[in-house]
Amino acid sequence: MANEKDVEATTRAGEVDEIIAHEAIEDERVKTEQQQSGGALERYINLVSAINFSFLLQCSWEAAAVTFQFSLTNGGPASIVYGSIFAGIGTTLVATSLAEMASIDPTVGAQYRWSATFAPKWNRFFGLMQGWITVFAWICSCTSNPALISNILIGLATFNHPEYVPERWHVTLIMWALTLFPFFANFWFRKLLKPVEAVGAICHVVFFIVSIITLAVKAKHSTVEYVFHTLTHDVSGWQNPVVAWGLGLLTVTYPLTGFDGVLHMSDEVVRARTRVPRSMITSVVLNATMQFVYMLTVLFCIGDVEIVSADPLPIIQVYYQATGSKPATNLFVSMLAIIIFVSFFNVFASVSRLAWAFSRDHGLPFSRVFAKVNPRLKIPLNALILIGVSLCLLALINIGSSTAFNAFISLPALALYISYFFPILFLFIRRVNPSHPAPIPWGPFKLGVWGPVVNVGAMCYIIFVLIWMPFPSFLPVDGLSMNYAGPIVGAIIVGALVDWCLTGRKRFQVPVARGRADFG
Repeated sequence: MANEKDVEATTRAGEVDEIIAHEAIEDERVKTEQQQSGGALERYINLVSAINFSFLLQCSWEAAAVTFQFSLTNGGPASIVYGSIFAGIGTTLVATSLAEMASIDPTVGAQYRWSATFAPKWNRFFGLMQGWITVFAWICSCTSNPALISNILIGLATFNHPEYVPERWHVTLIMWALTLFPFFANFWFRKLLKPVEAVGAICHVVFFIVSIITLAVKAKHSTVEYVFHTLTHDVSGWQNPVVAWGLGLLTVTYPLTGFDGVLHMSDEVVRARTRVPRSMITSVVLNATMQFVYMLTVLFCIGDVEIVSADPLPIIQVYYQATGSKPATNLFVSMLAIIIFVSFFNVFASVSRLAWAFSRDHGLPFSRVFAKVNPRLKIPLNALILIGVSLCLLALINIGSSTAFNAFISLPALALYISYFFPILFLFIRRVNPSHPAPIPWGPFKLGVWGPVVNVGAMCYIIFVLIWMPFPSFLPVDGLSMNYAGPIVGAIIVGALVDWCLTGRKRFQVPVARGRADFG
């Protein structure tokens, strides 16, 4: 028996050594490939940093706290409680499906590269379309961070100074100012980002625990009937309970997106084939659990629902009714802004690397400019500038629409879920197609016989969520209350089609893993 155990341990050790050796070769190959195509990024992110990066980037319970006004008017507590469970399970299925692909080919391009690799036909077309959608989705996701922080700052200003009347351009100016910090930090203070991420991750957990305890001890508690059996469908104009519940999902589904952000840092992660998948799945499970517990606590400690619902930022009134103190309320709400702000640094770095990778494969116009890596700073400086300018332009939406905050939240959720769907679909088709001449080159993390089940579950979840994302939150709909997420995403898709027809089909290179024959 002892000999059998020794053999098994030796075999496992051999498998681990083989994975490590393969990843060392893969790291060197990627470095050589980058140097030949515009410059190389420095590999410096270890396992702990990779998990911290993804864990903090999502900051799900904080984002849910700032956006749960959507669910108060549509769906109510039933949408928040049961929607949190639904979103946690569904997002885990999606993250697991993408983690399997990350183990096969951990690449900055992620979704667009996988779509180009696994699409049954028209690989270049689907790769380019996926690239446009993914880059746009992440630019919108990056915009949501300063939008959330701006909403918090305006809410606190109104709370402390009732005479203050916020103008829409105030939010735009705040968003512009906030964008400067991660922009400069990514190339002047890059070495400080790792300790900042570590501190941010600690705050993400500590503030969560402190908030839960404070609300549970100080607040007047709601009834079980209110928390688990209240379905709001007569406030926003949407009378159908199913529609109201579906629209309320935005609060709990949006914060769990973005787990793929660490993928766009793959070229800077050591041993990415094992560490990136672990980071993605760990981040989703932890953030989904924290979001559910926090929102359940908020519902049990919500206080006077009418007062909370009437506030532009309802979480302020939740803390104020619980503590009875303006300084304490300012502290707790400011904690939300601090964590979202630290997360902004991660999102900004992630999307700049994605734009750089897509340019490296000639996906964007003027790709040679944005594919360059600054030789001294070892970062894609031009791509950083592109993202900063894009964020400033998107911030102008707030001046023209009173519901722009809704667009900043629903846009990234809608676009990101679309970007998740196609790679999973194409992998599923490849997985169940026995006639394909080449087997799938599985990485260290693979789902085996459970793969098709997980992929189908992930796709069903994505389709269900996508149904509700373009709906307006209130009826009747006019020019100012319109949800522009659907039309804007549609415009991006049309723009990508035009790009394909004009120059994209000649310019774009199919970004399969170079040098690997098993990616046929």
